[in-house]
Amino acid sequence: MVPTRLTDLRRPVVLFAFSGWNDAGDAATGVIDHLTDVYETEFGFQLDPDDYYDLTENRPVLVRQDNGERSVQWATTELLVAHLRDRDLVLVNGPEPNVRWRAFCGALVSAFRSIEPERVIAMGAMLADAPHSRPVPVSEDGTDYEGPTGIVGVLAQACRDAGLTTTSLWASVPHYVAEPPNPKATLALLQRVGEFIDVDLDARELPEHAATWESRVTDLVAEDPDVAEYVSTLEVRYDTAEATGDEIAYEFERYLRRRER
Repeated sequence: MVPTRLTDLRRPVVLFAFSGWNDAGDAATGVIDHLTDVYETEFGFQLDPDDYYDLTENRPVLVRQDNGERSVQWATTELLVAHLRDRDLVLVNGPEPNVRWRAFCGALVSAFRSIEPERVIAMGAMLADAPHSRPVPVSEDGTDYEGPTGIVGVLAQACRDAGLTTTSLWASVPHYVAEPPNPKATLALLQRVGEFIDVDLDARELPEHAATWESRVTDLVAEDPDVAEYVSTLEVRYDTAEATGDEIAYEFERYLRRRER
C-alpha cells in the first residue's frame, strides 16, 4: 500500500486502541475496525514488527490474497487515516507490544506531534460488574487508579507529557460474558467518541448487532438461576446508584486483578 501524507489533514483527531490486555470483548479495537469499514480509509504507515513484538507470542498468519497467492501477515501496529465529511480521523490499531514500550510510545508520539491533532483519544475496555441489560458505562480519563497498566495507559500518558490534548475512554464489559465480540460496548465507545469530536459517526449495523447480542445473553442468563439472580442484583445496583469516581476505580482495580490471574 502507498502511504498517505500525514500533513495537511483536516482537523485531525487521533484514535488508538490495542488488542489484548486492554481490550475486553474486543470492544475498543472494534471501534477502529468499524470506522475502517464504514469510511474511506488510507494507509499511513506501520511499525516494524521486529522492533516491538515477540513473534512467538504474536505469531504471523498465512493469508490468501484475492489473486489466490498466499502471503504472511505480521503482527504490527498500523496507522490509517479515515476521511469524514469535515475532518480526518487518524486510526492506530494493533496488538499490545511485547517489548520496548518506551521506544514504541516515542515513535507514535513523534508521529502524532507531526500530525498536530486537535485531540488524542485512547480507548480501552475492562471487565467489570456491569449488567449486560443496561447502558454500557464508559468512564473518561480512567480514575485515580494507581498500579499496573497496559499500553493504552502508557501511551496516553506519553501523549499528555508531550503536550497533546488527550482523553481516555474505558468501556465496562460484563465479566460474566467476556468473550468477544461485544458490539454493545463497541457502540457505546463509538458514540462517546462522536460526542467528543462533535460528529454523528455512522453506526451502520452496530445498533442491530448490539440488540441481538443483548437478547442472546439474556436468553443464556435465564437458563441458569444463579446467574440470573446475580445479574438481577447488578441491575438493581445500576438502577439505584450512580457510579462515583471511587466505584469506577474499584472496578478498574478488580479488572486488573482478574487479568493478572
